[in-house]
Amino acid sequence: MTKLEDFLKKKAKKEEGFTLVEVMVTLVIIGLLTTFVVINVLPAQDRALTSKAKGDIRILENALELYRLDVFDYPEQEAGLEALVFAPSGVDAARYQSGGYIKSLPTDPWGNPYIYNYPGELGVYDIISYGSDGEPGGEGQAADISNADQ
Repeated sequence: MTKLEDFLKKKAKKEEGFTLVEVMVTLVIIGLLTTFVVINVLPAQDRALTSKAKGDIRILENALELYRLDVFDYPEQEAGLEALVFAPSGVDAARYQSGGYIKSLPTDPWGNPYIYNYPGELGVYDIISYGSDGEPGGEGQAADISNADQ
């Protein structure tokens, strides 16, 4: 029995850990999966940010149209988009919708406020996000997004 016990102890010691090859294969598999996820997920995130900006601009356009129907004009440049949340001075309070036209102003997906120009250069009014760089112009994620694009 002693030989059998010695054999079992030696066999148990051999099976206690992972070999270097097993560890390396596991790391290679994790690396391949990470690469696959990065290649496929990051572009989708960029498209999602652009889609969110376009959706926000549509919501602001709808609120501006409701404002115009009640007040008979778009908010002045000085009042800006804040006029959709709080009644600007000089607007007849009886005509202004109670509670405003939007609960709060969104920021673009990159954390910058939307730009409002009235009168606009691209249309009656402009609502613009300057993209990821926050500067006019640019390409890709840094490209401007406006209500004229929709």
